[in-house]
Amino acid sequence: MLTVYSEEHALHAGGAELNAGALVPSYEVPSRVEVILARVRSAGLGPVVAPEDHGLGPVERVHSPRFLEFLSTAWEQWHACGHREAALPQIWPSRHLRAVEPDNIVGKLGYYCFDASTPLVAGTWRAAYAAAQVALSAAGRLASQGARRERAAFALCRPPGHHAASDLYGGYCFLNNAAIAAQALRDAGAARVAVLDVDYHHGNGTQAIFYDRSDVLFLSLHCEPRTEFPFFLGYADERGAGEGEGYNVNYPLPRGSDFGAWSEALEDACRRIERHAPDALVISLGVDTYKGDPVGSFRLESADFATYGRRLAQLRRPTVFVMEGGYAVEEIGINAVNVLQGFDEASG
Repeated sequence: MLTVYSEEHALHAGGAELNAGALVPSYEVPSRVEVILARVRSAGLGPVVAPEDHGLGPVERVHSPRFLEFLSTAWEQWHACGHREAALPQIWPSRHLRAVEPDNIVGKLGYYCFDASTPLVAGTWRAAYAAAQVALSAAGRLASQGARRERAAFALCRPPGHHAASDLYGGYCFLNNAAIAAQALRDAGAARVAVLDVDYHHGNGTQAIFYDRSDVLFLSLHCEPRTEFPFFLGYADERGAGEGEGYNVNYPLPRGSDFGAWSEALEDACRRIERHAPDALVISLGVDTYKGDPVGSFRLESADFATYGRRLAQLRRPTVFVMEGGYAVEEIGINAVNVLQGFDEASG
């Protein structure tokens, strides 16, 4: 399997996040991707290539131009005010306040970011832009003709993306790499696309982007949002709106769920994907479902990741895997590559 990777991910290193009332070292660190990359190479998964630059056009198909302008200039605005530490919001347009974009960068951060765990630093925009290009390049190889065409590709993205909506970032995510890949596949001729999110946390940004559309089926397996981040989306009764009604499917699972319960939800999701008959499949590959993950409570073993990789291969669809969460850094490479190897083995 082809892997697409950019060294520019390392330009984003937030350092600290607000957690349980204290600034703590960030869980989302550059070493996550380097450990995965080392495992990709040691396992002989396949070639590793740098992304092509597709420009902002495909990104603007998912994210609003004003939001992109903010992200690309936020650090300069923050720095111009004399701030030297990472930029984190401290006020939000919550209930009973107006959602008006302020001129002051402190207010802008709260307007565009929904949490205090997603620091923005000098290299954030370049890293996020590169991650989007990684996803676009992996999706492009599925849509290519001739020798360049791949049946599956791995977009080794960082920062992750599935919490980012069209004009909102948070949850360590700035640009929604999986949604950008899905839209690019649509624009390349895929009549229908399915996005399956297997991260421990609900893919609230991806859901919001495609919520009123029937051409992109979105399915998410995640921990029950009444007890887990992002708390305010991911419930089972969120089924889409308008033309998209019935094309959004959530599987909220209790804290502590093991592979038995998780795989039952996966099997239902796979059957729905088969009925949708997509021309391409995007997997938001979070491996924070692992039993030792510091920000999750599910109890999947490393071998379980290979098992469900084989099940995904049985869908027989051109597939792009887009890296999302996973914060047990020592095991992240094993778990992510187990999915990909399981998929390759079952693909024949």
